[in-house]
Amino acid sequence: MEKVPEVIYQVLEEPKSANEIKPDPDVPQSLEEFVTQMKETRPDAKTFAIELKSMINFLEERTRTAKIQEYLYRHVASNSIPKQLHCLSLRLANEHTTNAGARLQLPSAEQVPYLVDNSFYHFVLASDNVLATSVVAASLVQSSLQQQKIVLHIITDKKTYSPMQAWFSLHPLTPAIIEVKALNHFDWFARGKVPVLEAMEKDQKARAKFRGGQTAILANNVEKPHIVAAKLSALSPKYNSLMNHIRIYLPELFPSLNKVVFLDDDIVVQTDLTRLWEIDMKGKVNGAVQTCRGDDKFVMSKRFKSYLNFSHHLISKNFDPEECAWAYGMNIFDLYAWRRTNISQTYHHWLQQNLKSDLSLWQLGTLPPGLIAFHGHVHTINPFWHMLGLGYQENTSLADAENAGVIHFNGRAKPWLAIAFPQLQPLWAKYVNFSDKFIKGCHLRAT
Repeated sequence: MEKVPEVIYQVLEEPKSANEIKPDPDVPQSLEEFVTQMKETRPDAKTFAIELKSMINFLEERTRTAKIQEYLYRHVASNSIPKQLHCLSLRLANEHTTNAGARLQLPSAEQVPYLVDNSFYHFVLASDNVLATSVVAASLVQSSLQQQKIVLHIITDKKTYSPMQAWFSLHPLTPAIIEVKALNHFDWFARGKVPVLEAMEKDQKARAKFRGGQTAILANNVEKPHIVAAKLSALSPKYNSLMNHIRIYLPELFPSLNKVVFLDDDIVVQTDLTRLWEIDMKGKVNGAVQTCRGDDKFVMSKRFKSYLNFSHHLISKNFDPEECAWAYGMNIFDLYAWRRTNISQTYHHWLQQNLKSDLSLWQLGTLPPGLIAFHGHVHTINPFWHMLGLGYQENTSLADAENAGVIHFNGRAKPWLAIAFPQLQPLWAKYVNFSDKFIKGCHLRAT
């Protein structure tokens, strides 16, 4: 049996040169072309190896470019505001200006006492997306067996307050009680009292310097596609949105409440969530579904090492990489127990540590610092209450999704985007009235 000439290994193992990375029109662009060329020229072993390496480099670079282009398209598609949603906000803002019926006090004066009544079931949702919020609200109320005892506190930003107030003024969910409030309406939310605001400003500056802009990211022709994807993801505005940090201030925002359920705006409620109040939290603060166990190994395989950087000594000396992670999206928060802990201070401390470490302690998002801050304060609840992955797992079983208490479209493929998975989107779309004049007027459609 003849051995492969040593010169072939030597050529293939040589590092790529700058010229090899540049496109060459004479390089064979397929295996068929390469074989034909080799038969015609009958080169020696070294020339054969050089030509083979050139073709491999060419095909690798073409694959890399295509992969990066795919990541760029996904980045743009998932982070751009669809013109239909922009239209909806503008139409509602105009309605708020011209129609007194779109400027109702929410809730009405006689219902205000219920906002601090702990005999009611209090839910909190923070969002600047009117359509997404309307689906969460509608699914929550319609799925409840005690609608008259539901209080939904909607927190939004200053620019979205008018459209949000207009929507819920014109689309009441009676008998449930809906409160719409902008962050600037909270007396407590003054700049000097919110440590995370300063951290966010520093984070934004550090991230811009550390990651580089989109043009710089795409101009790098040596980094692997998954690194490019991570850097593009860092540019997402959601990572520097105060809405993502609202959870950590729940005890201060609702000082009279003992317990709330916090909902993300990309979920759909499919069961009566008032039953969550029957769960014995055993003195813990955060009732959450664990994400390290389950039939879906793609979604339910997350541990601390999936989010935290255990190559950094600050992480490795304080946490166990194999510890089971848990999910945001649908959480029970015992605010009475929370106020007796240092959870919020711990959160702020680790945000500062991450900034000092050049954002190297964890992956993007608010879950990693949440895993740290709530460490030791989490009560595991049944996975029925919160099914994850509908925004990035195309293979999610429709039957399983239909039988879950809450389904969560976490991931890029949000149900209001064109890139949503078509077999899962109807679970969300059924709570949108596509004949509504605002929805119809902005050309929002079920598919």
